[in-house]
Amino acid sequence: MTAYSVLDLVPVREGSTLTESFEAAVALAQGAEETGCKRYWVAEHHAMEGVAGGATSVVLAHIGNATDSIRIGSGGIMLPNHTPFQIAEQFGTLDALFPGRIDLGLGRAPGAGPELQRALRKDLHRAAETFPQDVVELQDLMAGDTAVHPTPGLGARPEFWMLGSSLFGAQLAARLGMPYAFASHFAPDHLDSALAIYRRDFQPSETCEKPHVMAAMNLFCAATEDEAHTLGTSQMQAFVALRTGRPSKLKPPVEGYRAHLPPPAAAMLDHIGQASAIGTPQQCAEAVNRFAERTQADEIIFAGPTFDPQARIDSLKLALDALA
Repeated sequence: MTAYSVLDLVPVREGSTLTESFEAAVALAQGAEETGCKRYWVAEHHAMEGVAGGATSVVLAHIGNATDSIRIGSGGIMLPNHTPFQIAEQFGTLDALFPGRIDLGLGRAPGAGPELQRALRKDLHRAAETFPQDVVELQDLMAGDTAVHPTPGLGARPEFWMLGSSLFGAQLAARLGMPYAFASHFAPDHLDSALAIYRRDFQPSETCEKPHVMAAMNLFCAATEDEAHTLGTSQMQAFVALRTGRPSKLKPPVEGYRAHLPPPAAAMLDHIGQASAIGTPQQCAEAVNRFAERTQADEIIFAGPTFDPQARIDSLKLALDALA
């Protein structure tokens, strides 16, 4: 049976504060737990005023203290931004605080310009080239197979995941025998090819005996189709702002937003929104089931920030009730 989870960027809404963003993240994680979701993941982004998940492990500690059973983790940690030792300590701490509940999803994309690279004191493009070795080093640090032992971190057993939006992550996940999560909610182009390569080339490991796939979808569910499409316009505005080099805080929804967009922007939204379930509960359930049948995913993780935090919780509950 397909499992369902939540991906959160911890959005900062226009007119709101960081404190309110973290409060909304707690409410979303608690809502996901109540509806039976398997995981709540936070994605690492930096120097974006509309995203508050930069200190990912700190946010996860806050979420862990406010929940009881749902797995919590990174979707993902961009390992080139860090050293493997730092992440071993951070997620070793989380594993000790919330044993049996921690996921460590890892990504390669540096996603940073020269200014951020200087701020992080990293050559991120060079670090991205050593990503496969760094993943193995991180695993070895936790297993005690290195000269220096992280404390905490030594003996920690988070569930490792490989994240990807291209064929590279699929190939690496297969070679290392890791579960694989594909970011189809914003990068759908290589979804089918990546999953085929991952399943074809998978090499079993001690922690993952067979291929295990998670695929991401955007989800906006409401009582009516029009209401659901309006909810989704906050994310649409964020996508357009990001792709045009003007990222901002999450904006209120706008009725009929797409109708006033220039054709290139509308085409861009159509393209990146291919993996989406938008509409009534029945419509969303049908879209999710079609996507699950297409991908044969073991798990589906839902993205989809809304300007009203409660609207996202309601959207999730409506959709999962229909899927049940």
